[in-house]
Amino acid sequence: MPYRAVLAGCGAMSRGWLKAIAETPALSSEIEVVGLVDLDGAAAEARAAEAGLTKAYIGTDLDAALTELKPDLLCDVVIPAARRDVVATALRHGCHVLTEKPMATSMAEAREIVDLARKAGKLHAVCQNRRYNEGVRRIRATIASGALGALNAIHCDFFVGAHFGGFREQMRDVLLVDMAIHTLDAARFMSGKVPLAVYCLEANPKSSWWAHGSAANAIFEFSDDVIFNYRGSWSAEGANTSWDSSWRIVGSKGTLLWDGADKFEANVVAGDTGFFRPLAPIEVAPANPNETQGHASVIEAFIAAIKSGKPPETAGTDNIKSLAMVFAAIESADKRQRVAISA
Repeated sequence: MPYRAVLAGCGAMSRGWLKAIAETPALSSEIEVVGLVDLDGAAAEARAAEAGLTKAYIGTDLDAALTELKPDLLCDVVIPAARRDVVATALRHGCHVLTEKPMATSMAEAREIVDLARKAGKLHAVCQNRRYNEGVRRIRATIASGALGALNAIHCDFFVGAHFGGFREQMRDVLLVDMAIHTLDAARFMSGKVPLAVYCLEANPKSSWWAHGSAANAIFEFSDDVIFNYRGSWSAEGANTSWDSSWRIVGSKGTLLWDGADKFEANVVAGDTGFFRPLAPIEVAPANPNETQGHASVIEAFIAAIKSGKPPETAGTDNIKSLAMVFAAIESADKRQRVAISA
């Protein structure tokens, strides 16, 4: 029998979740979406109609929906401010929970959620979908192969002039909280290192259409003396990077460049003489195609984890380490000083 699922939060992000489930055979046979819940009942009805879920329960009260439907899992796509209460309600009803990022609006809430999931004996994981993109997986594999030598540094640029409208444009620390979590998580995943400390400068240019914190520069200290430099802005018009950023991975033997889309370039030193040492190109390692489907791959890993009892790589117990990078960067920006990172 398929797992019975309720989706909470029927805004724009929910479309990607339902599309991934419906269009991925391995998921459409494993998950039956039996209910959609949103404070705006009309939004839930519209999303159900769009997704062809004509028989699904439509409601505005999550507790009532879970009481009636008794689902196996909850897909949490609500706004961040509502996340803690939604996750707590689902766990109380015995649901496994796959939640949108960020997993919480504070480290205290994140720790509480992890503790609630542990006490409930249920799986809680985060839809950190961008680490399931091909480029991220290929860089992780290349670093792990040792082809670049020992990892020295990771540099990342994210510059996008995004005009969402809605709640995001009123958020504090919007870039760090709502978008940088993807990039910081990717850097932690690519490197395989532990984030130790950060110095961050946050800004909101006069030309910004955001209320607060649309730009940030951060220097992260990782274990084994690896440095991760992040430069980002959501109010930079004129030359958008990829949503996955552009990357420079520097190792002891050479460097890998990725534009965040389809272009890779990697070279290693091929001689020991000359002012600039001669270089030779190397192949960037391939990725497992089953792990490069974004939302679908995250959800597949979540279902596999429910079956096996083994936590997926985006389990809340691990993802909280990426969230800790975000909140340490915010604290550093507020204090204008280096801050240690602790999950």
